[in-house]
Amino acid sequence: MIGHIAYASGAPCPTLVLDAQQFPRESGPLLETLTEVRRRLVLAGGAHLLKIALIEPSSHPLFDLDYRFIQALPDGVGRFDLRGSCGHSVLCSVMAAGRSGMLPRQGPGDRARVRVLNNGDHLVCETEETDRDTARCTMYFLHTPPVPVSGLLLRDEPQTILDVEDEKVTVSLVSSGNPYVFVGARDAGVRDSAELFAGGAGLFDRLQRIREAAARLFDWPADGAFPKIAVVVPDGPGRIAARAVTVPGWHPTLALTGAVCLGAASCIPETIPWLAARDAGSLGGQVNILTTGGSTAVTATTRVGDGRTELAWVAVGNKTVRFHGSFFPESLTYFQPREFGECLSLPA
Repeated sequence: MIGHIAYASGAPCPTLVLDAQQFPRESGPLLETLTEVRRRLVLAGGAHLLKIALIEPSSHPLFDLDYRFIQALPDGVGRFDLRGSCGHSVLCSVMAAGRSGMLPRQGPGDRARVRVLNNGDHLVCETEETDRDTARCTMYFLHTPPVPVSGLLLRDEPQTILDVEDEKVTVSLVSSGNPYVFVGARDAGVRDSAELFAGGAGLFDRLQRIREAAARLFDWPADGAFPKIAVVVPDGPGRIAARAVTVPGWHPTLALTGAVCLGAASCIPETIPWLAARDAGSLGGQVNILTTGGSTAVTATTRVGDGRTELAWVAVGNKTVRFHGSFFPESLTYFQPREFGECLSLPA
């Protein structure tokens, strides 16, 4: 089999993209094979490579690519979470599919339609600019037909009270792209974006405890990757500051699915993202998100149907992805003009 490595700007690590047709379909044999792939990556210095994408030409006539996301967990080569998705890895997958010949190589104006097998999401990756190894894209998360925004609430309520040890913590539980736990400034224990971005181990541990309490609410593994968690606070006119936890530490920016979920949640009255957007004067579906690694613009398009607000799509623009090469996982033989170790030495 051949593996491809690509990196989308803002992601915590590169993505290993593999041809799903070369892997078992059943979960048990699949994970056994992926465990061996990870073992070889770790031996080669790739322990930080925790995102794996399995792709193949779509069996559905409306899509170009079928995509399955595997979140590798850092506490063992045989530990994985298959519950969610990753927008950054979708970008990497489209790039790798074009470089490997699975899809036509994408040029400006081209669109690749992706079906996410983990959760049924429908995505469109539109290429804006491209050169030999990089592309700048806009990602669209589609809802066809549009869905009521209230249906994105995991508990049918805009705010949920969690029992976190001996404390009551208010969160919003929303799923769009991935399930997220949104926390406001007060319950995170910060006053503003400056304190949020300066927060260290104490804030990280607090968010982990909140996230684990939310996971137990749904009978999900407390030590898994989902739900994700992010703090959102208003940060002046037209802008929301956000900081998120990923596997295994702080996210350097915000997951693409996190930006999508935040944008969708800002359209749901009385959720914590909606309150932050209101205070920032950003109600209406357009949200500028500030993170420690830069800013991201998100547009959530809604309509009113049958007297209720429905979400049609969410777009995240100006995302850059770079192809870093291909190799044989069985032997780690790298056949691009650079060393395999250099391929793995990317921002973590």
